[in-house]
Amino acid sequence: MQYIMKGGNPLVGDVLISGAKNAALGILAAAVMTDDTVIIDNLPDVQDINVMLSALEEIGVSVERPDRHVVKLNGSNIHTVRVDNEYIRQMRAGYYLVGALLGKYRHAEVALPGGCNIGQRPIDLHLKGFNSLHAKAGIEHGMVVADATELRGSHVYMDVVSVGATINVMLAAALAHGDTFIENAAREPHVVDVANMLNSMGANIRGAGTETIRIRGVERLHGTDYSIIPDQIEAGTFMFAAAVTRGDVTVKNIIPKHMEAICSKLKDMGCEIVEDDDTIRVVSRPRLISCNVRTSPYPGFPTDMQPQIGVAMCLAEGSGIINESIFENRFKYLDELTKMGADAKAKGMTAFIRGVERLTGAEVNALDLRAGAALVLAGLAADGITTVNNIHYILRGYENFDEKLRGLGAVIEIVKDPKESRKFRLRVS
Repeated sequence: MQYIMKGGNPLVGDVLISGAKNAALGILAAAVMTDDTVIIDNLPDVQDINVMLSALEEIGVSVERPDRHVVKLNGSNIHTVRVDNEYIRQMRAGYYLVGALLGKYRHAEVALPGGCNIGQRPIDLHLKGFNSLHAKAGIEHGMVVADATELRGSHVYMDVVSVGATINVMLAAALAHGDTFIENAAREPHVVDVANMLNSMGANIRGAGTETIRIRGVERLHGTDYSIIPDQIEAGTFMFAAAVTRGDVTVKNIIPKHMEAICSKLKDMGCEIVEDDDTIRVVSRPRLISCNVRTSPYPGFPTDMQPQIGVAMCLAEGSGIINESIFENRFKYLDELTKMGADAKAKGMTAFIRGVERLTGAEVNALDLRAGAALVLAGLAADGITTVNNIHYILRGYENFDEKLRGLGAVIEIVKDPKESRKFRLRVS
């Protein structure tokens, strides 16, 4: 399947933001740590979530979907702590089941994670955290294996800030004996959301959102109803879609506090930003102004928004530099943008971008989730027709992406074969 689009239309209107995928994956893992029923609302309907739910069903979790964005889970009949199938190996956040199952059953075996090839994302911090809780954790036959006679609280220092390791250790420590302190913890909104979810189940977690998280272990967790926070990265993607198409878009159902770094850069590039309680309006200008940006853990500029601002800089007046401080392979999308006329090159973890007046349509390849979304933004801003291949990456993390874009005036469709592609070209030419 491909996205095919005709660029040149300013995006205008309102778009409703879905629940946060990265929070939802940790929350789904947390939900099976009790034998009671858990109901989760504002669940994004994206591929990664559906893969996670399938993995939970395979190990015996009862999964009901009363609504597209609601799931009802019951983990009282889990019959195995071994999680391994071709789908779970393709996603990164399956590793949260290690912390969840280790906490509940004191043993877990989960297939090593896959996901986007954007650079080194080692599992060693997770293993270090579990071992600090007096478990024995390591890699065996392509599986993360963790076992403990007793989990005991401890001080866990993260050598580098890691969202995944912070959440994973927090899950296991919630049912450990005694107090755990996670130092140099990740502060991202989805870390806070998983902590809030666990607390609503009876956990005792304080300090989420700061550099030190304290977890006082409890004997058991109970059921809860919980609503997932809005997706910061989806919201940011639509905000930059407004910027690059010279549009006027209001993103709705968001938490503006989570968007501060993104709003700051959009203002630097000349956009008008209007905030309300749960909305942000982005009004672009005839020509963006280039800027410099450095990605960093929250509250800094998110690495997951780096390709989107890269597209904006390709169309901005002047030159700018992106310093990527987290993932070393995140600039591969620049080669695709050069097919569209961009003047951009990367050296190591730094990109140098000189803005051009326009991009032109081309056939490009999505190389990971966020880069794929950024290429769609480039196609919507470009002259002519653009096709984006490998859209399975994009479907992993964006719900109804093409439908939401069409609601803003974009001319974009998913096509499955050359015949459908030809029909699109004839219709829009």
